[in-house]
Amino acid sequence: MGIENPLTSVLTILGPKSSSGGYCDGISRRGFLRIGALGMGGVGLSSLLRAESAAGLRSPGRSHKAVILIFLPGGPSHQDMFDLKLDAPAEIRGEFNPISTSVPGLQICEHLPRMAKVMDQCTVIRSMVGMEDRHESFQTYTGRLNRNQPPGGWPAMGALLAKLQGSADPAIPASVGLAPKMGHVPWSDNGVAGYLGAAYAPFEINKGGGKDDMVLNGVTLDRLADRRTLLASLDGFRREVDSSGQVAGADAYTQQAFGILTSSKLMTALDVKNEDPRVVARYGTGDSRNRDDGAPKLMEQFLVARRLVEAGARCVTLAFSRWDHHGDNFGALRQDLPLFDQGLSALITDLREKGLDRDVSVLVAGEFGRTPTINKDGGRDHWPRVGFSLLAGGGLKHGQVIGSTDRLGGEADSRPTTFGEVHATLYHAMGLDVNKITVPDLSGRPQFLVDPGVQPMKELVG
Repeated sequence: MGIENPLTSVLTILGPKSSSGGYCDGISRRGFLRIGALGMGGVGLSSLLRAESAAGLRSPGRSHKAVILIFLPGGPSHQDMFDLKLDAPAEIRGEFNPISTSVPGLQICEHLPRMAKVMDQCTVIRSMVGMEDRHESFQTYTGRLNRNQPPGGWPAMGALLAKLQGSADPAIPASVGLAPKMGHVPWSDNGVAGYLGAAYAPFEINKGGGKDDMVLNGVTLDRLADRRTLLASLDGFRREVDSSGQVAGADAYTQQAFGILTSSKLMTALDVKNEDPRVVARYGTGDSRNRDDGAPKLMEQFLVARRLVEAGARCVTLAFSRWDHHGDNFGALRQDLPLFDQGLSALITDLREKGLDRDVSVLVAGEFGRTPTINKDGGRDHWPRVGFSLLAGGGLKHGQVIGSTDRLGGEADSRPTTFGEVHATLYHAMGLDVNKITVPDLSGRPQFLVDPGVQPMKELVG
């Protein structure tokens, strides 16, 4: 059977079969793990490699700084996770109790016991402000509001890092997105390329569209566990395409893109079966089904993110579950918090044990917080006036709480902090000076990495 032109085909790895014979939750959009691309409409991975080469970004020997951005779709409840209000009235206080942590005086939710043990490696910002009532990942990934944008739109951090630094290994894409398709499409965004152009869009693993090109049929996740089978399949695919002469006739960047897509380094990073079983067990087992119109609770995403940055990626984005609890807030959190607790604490511990914590930054955030008052359905509604974020790694000064909210958890009453400041801090950890570096938008106007005048947080970098 012949192979399609490698410029128009797609590498697709089918998800594990369910007992009913379907894949994952039985619908095709959850049945594929896609690895993406040599080109779509003439713009794709080979274009990315060409652009990075022109900018001198793929040379070996650079230090390997990286960032993992963890988006909590729907807006997590700050009052029930990292900012409990014991002195508030019952209709505000909620149902959970606080527990002590490894940071003296810092208490967090009782359903986050593993995180309590590693809070000395984290910073909680309890006073995030400047958000909008919009269900999207845009601000978390760009550090900016989704309005008054320059020609082409604001690029996400992953796109900027791909342009300014490239990957640390030619066989690994610089920016990788792990968030799958979701019923609410804006939550699925892994980080827009904006005015940088499609060449700097994230290399998306878990969904179709965008950078989807080579087709490798018949490799399921069950077979992915058998590395020899996988590599034999890749070798056979590579031989068949090579024999056609199509790759040999392509330019060097298309050949390199083909090498990435069939590289054992990328396959190894994605295949958690290559990991120490004790480490895999630490991350635990989640749920591959999407939570309503949100994300699944895939514990292995935390592990894959670590493996990707360790292999050479500069930025990895992922989304976990759904946090828009207008009803039964506490019932939903009782299900999700233990899994979130296990996955995030495992990632933080893993980075520390691997010696990556000084180079790899982690940001956890949603799009806004939740209302102080619990509604008649036992839920909390949207509250963009204040929320939280959590940082770990990156060689930053951790083991602290920044900012606070008032007695009811409805307003920031000290150190109001914006996403721009958080992003400036992450760029600083990546070795980028937000006061000097600019990138031109589509009109040619130079744009700073964050809004002019926004500085890294002195509490973390001073």
